[in-house]
Amino acid sequence: MLLDTAYMITVLVTMFVVIDPIAIAPLFIALTPGMTQSQRRRTAWRACFIAGILLLLFAALGEAILNFIGISMPAFRVAGGILLFITALDMLFERRTKRREDRTEEEDDRPDPAAFPLAIPLIAGPGAIASVILLTSEKPGGEGLLVVSLITVLTLIVMGLVMQISGHLERVLGKTVINVITRLLGMLLAALSVQFVLDGLAAFGFAPPAG
Repeated sequence: MLLDTAYMITVLVTMFVVIDPIAIAPLFIALTPGMTQSQRRRTAWRACFIAGILLLLFAALGEAILNFIGISMPAFRVAGGILLFITALDMLFERRTKRREDRTEEEDDRPDPAAFPLAIPLIAGPGAIASVILLTSEKPGGEGLLVVSLITVLTLIVMGLVMQISGHLERVLGKTVINVITRLLGMLLAALSVQFVLDGLAAFGFAPPAG
């Protein structure tokens, strides 16, 4: 099976931008105060595992669930594109980081933050769930599911590694560099979200098909 390189790049960029491993680093530090290095390592991988199970489940069954409740894929593309565009705006204007920090403060007294709020909703949030469903639907059949699943797992592995070195990473890069990276990723996500909306509108006949 020959995999589509352009599709793989689109999936990689989308998942990396939506999950945003770099921006989670300072939040992970705030959620794990007083933990030893081994406890933080276990928490990081447990959070990634829980988020991975959820995202892979939606990648495999998301479209079937939508069909069952009567939502067409073009309609979901438009809705998902709008949701991702809002996420992109939040990244560009730092609103998403502020909301994540607020959630961190609200759940600060929880003994184990791996499942909540780390896995859900900070890693496997609405944007990530919408992304895996949309991306899998772009390549119906085994190819789309395989590519989305592998890249989602790869992104979560990067997330786990980043969380383990979060303290060092934040000191090396600094908040300014992290903010610049987040804004650049937000621009990419904005363009991808507009493409999802155009694809959905094209299916309804309201816009010309892409390329």
